[in-house]
Amino acid sequence: MSHKACYTNPGAGVKRPRNDTGNKLTVVLGAQWGDEGKGKVVDLLATESDIICRCQGGNNAGHTVVVDGKEYDFHLLPSGIINSKALSVIGNGVVIHLPGLFEEAEKNEKKGLKDWEKRLIISDRAHIDDFKNTFLRLFDFHQAVDGLQEVQRQAQEGKNIGTTKKGIGPTYSSKASRTGLRICDLLADFKDFSMRFKNLAQQYQAMFPTLEVDVDGQLKKLKEYAERIRPMVRDGVYFMYDAINGPPKKILVEGANAALLDIDFGTYPFVTSSNCTVGGVCTGLGIPPLNIGDVYGVVKAYTTRVGIGAFPTEQLNEVGELLQTRGHEVGVTTGRKRRCGWLDLVILRYANMINGFTAFALTKLDILDVMDEIKVGVSYKLNGKKIPYFPANMDVLQKVEVEYEKLPGWKSDTSTCRKWEDLPVKAQNYIRFVEIHVGVPIKWVGVGKARESMIQLF
Repeated sequence: MSHKACYTNPGAGVKRPRNDTGNKLTVVLGAQWGDEGKGKVVDLLATESDIICRCQGGNNAGHTVVVDGKEYDFHLLPSGIINSKALSVIGNGVVIHLPGLFEEAEKNEKKGLKDWEKRLIISDRAHIDDFKNTFLRLFDFHQAVDGLQEVQRQAQEGKNIGTTKKGIGPTYSSKASRTGLRICDLLADFKDFSMRFKNLAQQYQAMFPTLEVDVDGQLKKLKEYAERIRPMVRDGVYFMYDAINGPPKKILVEGANAALLDIDFGTYPFVTSSNCTVGGVCTGLGIPPLNIGDVYGVVKAYTTRVGIGAFPTEQLNEVGELLQTRGHEVGVTTGRKRRCGWLDLVILRYANMINGFTAFALTKLDILDVMDEIKVGVSYKLNGKKIPYFPANMDVLQKVEVEYEKLPGWKSDTSTCRKWEDLPVKAQNYIRFVEIHVGVPIKWVGVGKARESMIQLF
């Protein structure tokens, strides 16, 4: 038979046009090392959204949202769960610590969160980070392993990665080595799940002989959690497909962590275990790139990072101390003090190369109110030559020389400003300087903790 005879369909071999219909997802991502104030931007957009999604990370994320004077802390739940008219989705790319999920919900219930379980959708393909052991109170064995791995790294190399010890890395390791357990496994044949759970526990005990696991006790708890989450679990891919291709809906994606913590593009190895750049949205929810709409990058008006690793604009002086104190720079998840430094535009340009931001939200501008002079890192030099890229190797990044531009401080209180015109001219100049040098417009400027402290520029 000739090849020609195979094609009975007259349309065969004709390129199918890509269908540009369907709802677009608005994405909010961190553009530095995390802690930029993503929760606040998400909360602002969530008030008008129908669906709010998490696509990666686990309870190593920490978002604080202030509504009506009440401060809510979210680690695993999308911070859009506050919106009683919207659905919140935990996608397949998230690793779920079930005890943490319920503890977090209960804490926020005491602050006024209601009926969250009726508004939460959990993807059946999400991996479980949820195995408690007897020697660490309420910690799963992935969390115990995470802590043990940190101890081993410290002993072997004299340095650790600075993980949150929430078990995120070991859970993603199990996922990559195809030994992980998913929500769909927990809700299927429990006998089969129990056998696989025991095998996973034995693997970890062989690797870490000091690890103790109360297998029967944990399985009992997991069986209880299975029944509690069963009504929330859906096929995540079909749910998102239906949401995108159904009636008009506003769909929001809340990124966790940030560009410089991305497993591929961050300051490796001092990174998280997932893709927290825009590609993680597609793989973490099971959606086509075509349906990604606006991508907003959240940027602090200065730079911070938690844990160790290269930090070119870090200020180990009174400037760093002032930023740390005025900005209350302590991690929501870890309680660790954040390292502080000047705004680094090389990082922002790099994050934009990967994510293609529609616009920025610039947060915590008010922290700079007392500065006489503000420095901004505009470029890096290596061996006396300016480099147009962000170095991949951490030893190289440690050696870069930062070139700064100095801008005059505005020396006045911006925390009561609610419109662009209210901001001091020198503060406006600082904002425009960032826009021009990075090539991304700034849509919001944050001057305080509350919802109304976000000034919208366009």
